[in-house]
Amino acid sequence: MKTIGLVGGMSWHSTATYYRLINEQVAARLGGHASARISLQSLDFAEVRDCQLRGDWDGSARLLADATRRCEAGGADLVALCTNLMHKNFAALESAAEGPAVHIADAVAAVAAREGWTTLGLLGATWVMEETFYADRLAGHGISVVVPDAAGRELVDRVVFDEITQGIFLPSSREAYVEVMRDLADRGADAVVLACTEIGLLVGPEDAPLPVIDSAVAHADLLVDLALA
Repeated sequence: MKTIGLVGGMSWHSTATYYRLINEQVAARLGGHASARISLQSLDFAEVRDCQLRGDWDGSARLLADATRRCEAGGADLVALCTNLMHKNFAALESAAEGPAVHIADAVAAVAAREGWTTLGLLGATWVMEETFYADRLAGHGISVVVPDAAGRELVDRVVFDEITQGIFLPSSREAYVEVMRDLADRGADAVVLACTEIGLLVGPEDAPLPVIDSAVAHADLLVDLALA
């Protein structure tokens, strides 16, 4: 079994989800007392968030690169970033890694390809929805995206940073997200990507009006595939 390197803490709520999902998958596949080999670097999200708000993407890139090197110093054979937004700095992580770096959008694309979905609704932080670094990665797999309107984007981003990354999960926000998803379905989305790794803690597949790709689940599944290959 290879050792999975996780760069997490952004927020710790979804990093805990990664840890649980990866270990559950390894136990299910190998049986007995099997669990995953994991090298984890959990960053202080307050530092990363400060970089985001100041637009200091070079500073956040340095934080991620340093964490990547520490993961590999701890034995990681492959490295992944437990957040969608900070894939804006994926190149820095990939450059710092000696082994493979596993992009979360590639995991999302693998699920979409398996299901035959070619148009995905995209929910996440404003940068994920409005910039091209995430959509371009999906486009490389032949997948197009639709995003909420301006009001929907503002709502989704506000809930991400004011609520769910701080461990706050409100029924009213769940209902608001479902309404945004309905609009994405009406505009041609085959499925919706929960492109913030905490959204799955708020909205489950049973709540959604169209099929869901939970990016954290897809990423964890791919990491286990690679670790056990």
